[in-house]
Amino acid sequence: MHYVYILRSMKNARRLYIGCAQNLEKRLTDHNRGDGAYTRTFAPWELEAYLAFKDRAVAEDFERYLKSGSGHAFLKRRLVPKL
Repeated sequence: MHYVYILRSMKNARRLYIGCAQNLEKRLTDHNRGDGAYTRTFAPWELEAYLAFKDRAVAEDFERYLKSGSGHAFLKRRLVPKL
C-alpha cells in the first residue's frame, strides 16, 4: 500500500506536513529523528490522518492535490478541521 499522511507538529499545532510513503511507521520515525530540513524544525510530529492507496501514482497525485490551494482548503474543511 501507498500512504498519503498528514502530520501535526507537537511544537506548533498549526504546522502540518503532508507526505507520501510505503512504510508509514518508518517515515514518521524518520521525521521525528530529524531526517528532512522542513520537518526537523518543527519536530516532534504526530500522525493526524492518513489514506491508503493501492496505486502509487494515485497516492502521489492525491499528495500533490493536498499541497495545492484547493487541496489545503479541502484538508482544513474535511480532514483536519481543528486547524
